[in-house]
Amino acid sequence: MKSFGTAKQRLSGSLGAGARQALARAMFSDVLGSLQRVGGLDDVVVVTADRVAEAASAADGVRVLADTVQAGQSEAALIGVRHALAEGYERVLLVPGDTPLLEPGDLAGLLAVTHPVAIVPDRHGTGTNALVLSPPDAIEPSFGPDSLARHVAAAEKAGVVHRVEEVRTLALDVDTPDDLAELVAELELRRGHAPATRGALLQLERAGGSPARVPQASA
Repeated sequence: MKSFGTAKQRLSGSLGAGARQALARAMFSDVLGSLQRVGGLDDVVVVTADRVAEAASAADGVRVLADTVQAGQSEAALIGVRHALAEGYERVLLVPGDTPLLEPGDLAGLLAVTHPVAIVPDRHGTGTNALVLSPPDAIEPSFGPDSLARHVAAAEKAGVVHRVEEVRTLALDVDTPDDLAELVAELELRRGHAPATRGALLQLERAGGSPARVPQASA
């Protein structure tokens, strides 16, 4: 998880700094909550340099690894991978902190795959929103633009069986105003999902800072 203070810079044209921080914290809370409800995970680890994220994780009993370099998502993921290897884990699931729609059941299904590398694309079909690696160092994570092709190429080079797994609730990460509008539209369809993110967006709407109407949660 990046520092909340510097998160979501590409939303600066739509949201002020405080609003971006609040949204990033809310999405992180929903992601962490979903991960903690996945029975197939033996451990959840947060890699971050942000003290707020660290405190929130520790309050939930989640282990935190310090992102001392802050060189981006790939390097942060490698910190998690090295931890998994040191602890003797057989595989690792890597997910970002800005996919608030993810569902525990979908993650459980993803963990049921048996091939060494599973790659979950973003909604554009070019980026990567999750990796399942068995063993944890089956390939080296390389997130960012066009990372889907890089991960496929890395698996082919390593000679390991891999598949691209479509997981709808992991497809949407929120970086741009278009992503934010898509998130609002998805929340309209998923009335009970992402409660923290929904609440943050409702507050923004009431303050006149939300780009679109946010649906209220069902009673």
